[in-house]
Amino acid sequence: MKNMIKDAAVLFVITVAAGLILGFVYQITKEPIALAEEKAANEAYAEVFPGASSFEEREAADPSGDGIWQEQYQSVKIDKALEAKDGSGTLLGYVLTVTSREGYGGDITFTMGIRLDGTLNGISILSISETAGLGMKAEAVLKPQFENRNVSQFTYTKSGAVSDDQIDAISGATITTNAVTTAVNGGLYYFQTQLGGNS
Repeated sequence: MKNMIKDAAVLFVITVAAGLILGFVYQITKEPIALAEEKAANEAYAEVFPGASSFEEREAADPSGDGIWQEQYQSVKIDKALEAKDGSGTLLGYVLTVTSREGYGGDITFTMGIRLDGTLNGISILSISETAGLGMKAEAVLKPQFENRNVSQFTYTKSGAVSDDQIDAISGATITTNAVTTAVNGGLYYFQTQLGGNS
């Protein structure tokens, strides 16, 4: 009985000590991690909207009440909407941070820059956990295909894109291709319906 109490006390002390150490480490690393994430986000904004001098966050409207959004984009989340402005404060377009919940390996988060005329400057992937050698090719295969396209939405094909609104699917990674394409389309729809579109 004494040994059990002693073992329990030792285990308790170890657990408390480990908890305190983890809490201490978290407090030390929390700020550097937040700064690194902010730096990565700012670099992504500049990548998808290179002509902008500043990015001002605006309140992201909730499109969930929209019937089309519910039908086609319920797996898409608009995390953040920013106004991209030039040095004189003139609005050039928008940067959206978008998350797809349909990735094969989990959520896929990226930024996308859209000019006022509806041209998609491109996307910059912030977070992806797809299968190595397949879905992880999204950066190399999918990303370049979205650059400087002015279409209302994209489709993907396995037989070779023949128009501006088509994207070549990643071979062997249709789920990843679908997740990214749907999320980009969700971002474009959000731009058209919540941010004034290309009118």
